[in-house]
Amino acid sequence: MFYITGDTHGDFSRYFDFADQVKPTEKDTMIVLGDAGLNYFGNAWDRDRKRFVNSFPFTTFCIHGNHEMRPEHISSYIMRNYCGGVVWYEDEYPNILFAKDGEIFNFDGIQCIVIGGAYSIDKYYRLARRQAWFEDEQPSAAIKAYVEKQLNACGNNINIVLSHTCPLKYEPTEVFLRGFNQNEVDKSTEAWLDEIEAKIYYDQWYCGHYHTSKKIDKLQFMFDDISVLKLN
Repeated sequence: MFYITGDTHGDFSRYFDFADQVKPTEKDTMIVLGDAGLNYFGNAWDRDRKRFVNSFPFTTFCIHGNHEMRPEHISSYIMRNYCGGVVWYEDEYPNILFAKDGEIFNFDGIQCIVIGGAYSIDKYYRLARRQAWFEDEQPSAAIKAYVEKQLNACGNNINIVLSHTCPLKYEPTEVFLRGFNQNEVDKSTEAWLDEIEAKIYYDQWYCGHYHTSKKIDKLQFMFDDISVLKLN
């Protein structure tokens, strides 16, 4: 079974209730919609979180967020195939996978494309306080081209889109953080996702990033809730 949840930021306490109620096994997978918080500091804190997450029998499948290092830039990560797509993993933590952007995965017959990344609205706050900020947080031109190539190859038909942020037209403005001028926020990724959303045929779209849980049309925002991955 494939399950899905929103940003965890290193706090996987929701796994306790999930494990107690569902009794997942090695055949199950939990999809985290970005900002898992496992490659944030690059130190012992991250490794401790990874040991905890890896101790559960099920697979944790992570999409790239905006508050974490990309695994391709970490020497301990290697690539392998998983459910028809490419993922990154570490030998020490085989139950934790990071999806390559643009890959299409077959989850029990459901075709899912992964599109990670977003802009950090608190970028300058973080830089001023010497907190972690990652220059490659948003999808690059190469990643965008690969995503579009993958979609074109399947006739722009896909069952589910798994992204970190959302198309611009679906931004949940009611949860915007106060004190930030939205005119100064880089929304190029959301604008590009608008273009993607307009030209593809899809059944369901899941995203995280905004720390809210709500549904608009075929798009489901997720935060600390856990659901079964399904088509509408």
